[in-house]
Amino acid sequence: MTVNNERDLKGMKLAGKVVARTLEALKAAVEPGVTPAELDTLAGQIFTQHGAFSAPRAEYGAPVNVFISVNEDIVHGLPTHRPLAAGDVVCLDVTPNVGGYVADAAATVAVPPVSPVAARLIACAEAAFAQAMTAARAGRPINGIGRAIETEVKRRGFTLLRELQGHGVGRAIHEQPDVPNFYHPALKKPLHQGLVIAVEPMVSSGRSWRTRTLQDGWTISTTDGGIAAHFEHTIMMTTGDPLILTA
Repeated sequence: MTVNNERDLKGMKLAGKVVARTLEALKAAVEPGVTPAELDTLAGQIFTQHGAFSAPRAEYGAPVNVFISVNEDIVHGLPTHRPLAAGDVVCLDVTPNVGGYVADAAATVAVPPVSPVAARLIACAEAAFAQAMTAARAGRPINGIGRAIETEVKRRGFTLLRELQGHGVGRAIHEQPDVPNFYHPALKKPLHQGLVIAVEPMVSSGRSWRTRTLQDGWTISTTDGGIAAHFEHTIMMTTGDPLILTA
């Protein structure tokens, strides 16, 4: 969507605030022995407290409040009843609808003790997002975001999961434009003032950038068993630094 009035801006800020509060609560609750299903219940309780509901459930029939992906699972993981164990890498992907506005963010955390590879992988996803923010300006081309992400991931020696990408967001989860995480020379269209997009680098410790969907029909995993990290925020374009709505 494009924010062009105060009502839309307030609506997106409120949705972003619910995302941020939910993510912080989930990150704090990640520990050995807790199950992803319990984290999902916690997210649902926070949504209810804020008059929100799960956008993936409403739009796509997802049987969850939030997606929780563990280790080699990248995105859209269905929360299971398997207790988290030391060293697990956990992606928390939160996308509520709040009063008709949808915001989307994700973070990856590891259950202590964290392996050096997992720590560097998570840092890579976050650094790639930070670099993308230097390219996310009204008037600049969409493909500048992907160039920045791809360059940073390569610099850090990890694998960019090219089949997954960012997207427009606001009234629905997935809107135009597509925002690839790699440089796509044809995507020269400039970003414009007020445009709301989700930027979400996804990286793997493995060598293959290919992904696969598991038998549950939802969970997307790496093909070579590499662990994955995902970092995402919903941002709004300005002529200066983008406004991170889900921070």
